[in-house]
Amino acid sequence: MITLTINGEQQEVEKGLSLRSLLINLGLGEKPVVVELNRQALSPSEFEEKTLNKGDELEIITIAAGG
Repeated sequence: MITLTINGEQQEVEKGLSLRSLLINLGLGEKPVVVELNRQALSPSEFEEKTLNKGDELEIITIAAGG
């Protein structure tokens, strides 16, 4: 297990987990999201290839339509 900071809160996850797998585990796998990993914005095409490491900081924002 490794510790990440997700939206300001520490959370333990499996070592070697991909960002895509984390999003699925959080119930966000099919939702449009913006993800910042260690203060760098990622495109959705990068989610599968990014492996999370101990101490990573994530900001995850869900996108909702409305007006």
